[in-house]
Amino acid sequence: MAVPVRAPWPPSAHDAGAWLASEQPQGVRRSRRALRGTLLGLLVLVMVASGLVLLASETSATGTPAFIIGVALASLPLPVVLAAFRWVDRFEPEPKALLAFAFFWGATVAALFAGLLNTASALAVARTSGGSEGMAATAVLVAPWVEEAAKGAAILGVFLFRRKEFDGVVDGIVLAGFVGVGFAFTENALYFGRAFLAGNEEIGVTGGLFAAGITFVLRGVLAPFAHPLFTSMTGIGLGIAARSNRGVVKFLAPLAGYLLAVLLHATWNYSSLSGLQGFFTGYVLIFVPLFILAFLVTSWLRRREGAIIRTWLPVYVQAGWLADEDVAMLSSLPRRKQALEWAERTYGGGSSRALRDFQHVATELAFLRDRAERGHVEDFAERERELLAQLARTRRAVSSPTRS
Repeated sequence: MAVPVRAPWPPSAHDAGAWLASEQPQGVRRSRRALRGTLLGLLVLVMVASGLVLLASETSATGTPAFIIGVALASLPLPVVLAAFRWVDRFEPEPKALLAFAFFWGATVAALFAGLLNTASALAVARTSGGSEGMAATAVLVAPWVEEAAKGAAILGVFLFRRKEFDGVVDGIVLAGFVGVGFAFTENALYFGRAFLAGNEEIGVTGGLFAAGITFVLRGVLAPFAHPLFTSMTGIGLGIAARSNRGVVKFLAPLAGYLLAVLLHATWNYSSLSGLQGFFTGYVLIFVPLFILAFLVTSWLRRREGAIIRTWLPVYVQAGWLADEDVAMLSSLPRRKQALEWAERTYGGGSSRALRDFQHVATELAFLRDRAERGHVEDFAERERELLAQLARTRRAVSSPTRS
């Protein structure tokens, strides 16, 4: 059972900014920054190395022109799909660095790992059966397990090591979406490039462009959300675990999410191998309803986040940190936008950016208290003080703006 969380300190009785300065010595902050910088550097190195291996492998297999065409076509759906997941994440946007990590993990490390294991599996199966049978068996029986594990590793890493940034199901869906988009980008670039190469060898440049165009319609127009949808099941499972304090749920929810991701992925691959009729049958009967359901669920989750803000921020109104008008603005996305536009018109970009930071910090504060009330936060007092310090600082920046 969750232990009731005490009321926050009133600003007049507790200077959160002074606490933050006194309780976070410069030496400790420097050590933490150095450690994070080292780990980040290693992570970037791994992703860059994976990307270079993929680049070298594909350009040698298809040639530079086909690779460039593949990358160009794979880039076209990115703005729409990424914007859709940013729309889901409007109340408490994830840090851009974290979203970049998710995307590039999917595009490099996950894609390389999955490609190596899928190729090895296809070769092993081909030794005992035909080459085409080996590819088909790998696509249905091996690839979904490997690819969903490779993509899900990024979400699990954030869940374990950046727990402050993982509040629940919405965060799981958004991170999974960015990982899936990154993975799909690399996979699509390979498919489009190889389709162009095959058509070019058969008919010429016109045939190559036609083959790449048909493949683009099937993968880039009809199914740009396929990989994000599969991986979002893992993200939902980890999001449920993040909001539960029951050990069995923390274990079973991510496992169930991963298994559902594998099942959806295998079903998709099976329908794709069944010819155009099988593909469209599976697409219309299974995946279109799933896409619609996913949209409805994410819309409901966004409204639920607004309800969390309305529920918990009044606690800070009573303590003097916020006003009633702040809660009304923070719990409504249209009002947030109106407030930002007002700040931009009245005081300029500096005030608008400060207000955006104020909105983000206040939302984190509401989500933190929501988790604490359910017993999910061990260092609640420290993290609340940090957020209150940031809240006071961003409020001052909004009320004392400098034009920019």
